[in-house]
Amino acid sequence: MTELALALTVVVIALLAWLAFRVAGLQRRLDQLPPALGQGLEQQHRAMLLDLHDGLAKQGDRLAAALTDNSERLRSSTAGELKQTRDTLHALQLALSESLGQNRAAMLQKLGETAQALTGKIDERLEQISGKVSERLDEGFKKTNETFTNVMTRLATIDEAQKKIEILTGSVIGLQDLLGDKRSRGAFGEVQLEALVRNQLPETAFEFQYTFSRGVRADCVLKLPAPTGLVAIDSKFPLENYERMFSDAADRASPAAFKADVRKHIDDIATKYIIPGETSDGAIMFVPAEAVFAEIHARHRDLVEYGQSKRVWIASPTTLMAILTTAQSVIRSVETRRQIHIIKEELGKLGADFGRFQSRMDNLARHIEQAKNDVDEVHVSSRKISERFAKIERVELDSPEQPRLRATDLGNEQ
Repeated sequence: MTELALALTVVVIALLAWLAFRVAGLQRRLDQLPPALGQGLEQQHRAMLLDLHDGLAKQGDRLAAALTDNSERLRSSTAGELKQTRDTLHALQLALSESLGQNRAAMLQKLGETAQALTGKIDERLEQISGKVSERLDEGFKKTNETFTNVMTRLATIDEAQKKIEILTGSVIGLQDLLGDKRSRGAFGEVQLEALVRNQLPETAFEFQYTFSRGVRADCVLKLPAPTGLVAIDSKFPLENYERMFSDAADRASPAAFKADVRKHIDDIATKYIIPGETSDGAIMFVPAEAVFAEIHARHRDLVEYGQSKRVWIASPTTLMAILTTAQSVIRSVETRRQIHIIKEELGKLGADFGRFQSRMDNLARHIEQAKNDVDEVHVSSRKISERFAKIERVELDSPEQPRLRATDLGNEQ
């Protein structure tokens, strides 16, 4: 309708231009005619102009009425089209909301199924890795535990020996009452000597109540490796004059009597328990009381030197433990040298085991790294799905495959 009105306006303008051109031509001709004829023609010309003016006025009125009518029809048509467009948009919005709801439910279901499947795979993979880790760790540490079992056994033995020594040290029985006679002193010395020796040395390295070839019997002998051989230990020590030396009674003994007893005991040990070709060239005189040992070393140094000249070493419980520890080290060193090839072989096996353990640990580290990468990729996929779902909820689908709808498209669909 708009194009028709425009065409009519153009025709009217063209017609007016043609009339103006014709009027101008007639005016020139009138100017060239005689006056009388010119007046008649002028009157005819004016009559024509009036008729033309009336015609143009009527034509203008008709054009105005037509334009008004066309405008009303165009406004009514446009309002109808806008109403239809709004109704179409509303219906499209409802359909889009319903479609988004269905897509959301389907996507949530699919996302749940995917997450469940991924969780199952990850749990299965982690369970496999955990089983391999446990298996390889058990295999790797099995031989290590076996290697240190003997050490733990020896530590338990040492702890037990220490407990026995503490019990023995914390005894409330006084030394004076316990050592009242020779038999009690001998039994006390033998018990203390046996406890010390058994806790420090293996069974094959000592023997109690050992009888030599000449018929004498020692309280204990140490069987040390060559060239030391047998070392006798005597635990019977004379304490009568030692006790009387510190007594307040009238028959108090002098230090000379105590020294004489110790010298005689040293001579007896050297004579009985140092046998050329059968024993070592020395023996041990065990003094079961630390106080007596301290008295000899502090005030009677000549007795120590005399014992060394006779190859008899005076030992207290503390120093005897040091001697036994040294003997234990000597025995262990000899056994180690004797079994050095076995130790080297076992160390080689242990090194190979640790090499395999390191290789398996490297493989395990790679598996764990791969599992971590898989988990990171799953997190990336999950984040992308969540972001896509958020865009769908905000109606932000603006990809090239799905262009936004326009009003003209809606008109074409109708």
